[in-house]
Amino acid sequence: MAPMERLLAERACERLILDFVHRLDLGEPSSVAELFTQDGVWRWPHDGRLVEGRDALRTYFGSRPAGRLSRRMMSNVLVTVTSPNTAGAVSYFTTYRVDGYDGGVIPAGPPVQIGHYEDTFRRADGTWLLASRTLHLPFGGATPRPNVPASSGP
Repeated sequence: MAPMERLLAERACERLILDFVHRLDLGEPSSVAELFTQDGVWRWPHDGRLVEGRDALRTYFGSRPAGRLSRRMMSNVLVTVTSPNTAGAVSYFTTYRVDGYDGGVIPAGPPVQIGHYEDTFRRADGTWLLASRTLHLPFGGATPRPNVPASSGP
C-alpha cells in the first residue's frame, strides 16, 4: 500500500473507534450497529457475551437503561493495516457512568471501567467498518446512582 493510502485507512479505522463511543454516550446507542459489517461481532470473553449481526447489535446496544449517563475516554489507539481491505486495532478506554440520571451536574466519581478493545476492520465497497470488537476489562465495578454515595450501593 502507498503511504497515503495506509494513512487514510488508519484514520478511517480510528474514526470508527471514536464514533462508536460518541454514539453510545451522546447519540443513539442502537446506531452503533451501522458501524459494523452485516455479520459484525461484539464480544466480552469474561462472561461469554457474544452479539452477532447488525440486527442483534442494534437490539443489544439499544437496550441501554433509561437514565444512564456515561462518558468514555479513548486513548492509545493503535491501528495496524494488514491489507488494502483489512486492519486491526487496540485502544484503551475509561468509562465514567451513572444510572438514574435526571439532569444537572453531579459530582464526578471514579471510573467504573478501565480496559481495552481489540478490533478488526474490513473495507467493503470503499467503506471501512468494524468486523469484530472484543472487550477486555481488567478493572470494573458497579454503576452507581447519583443519589447514592459510590461506597454504599451498586
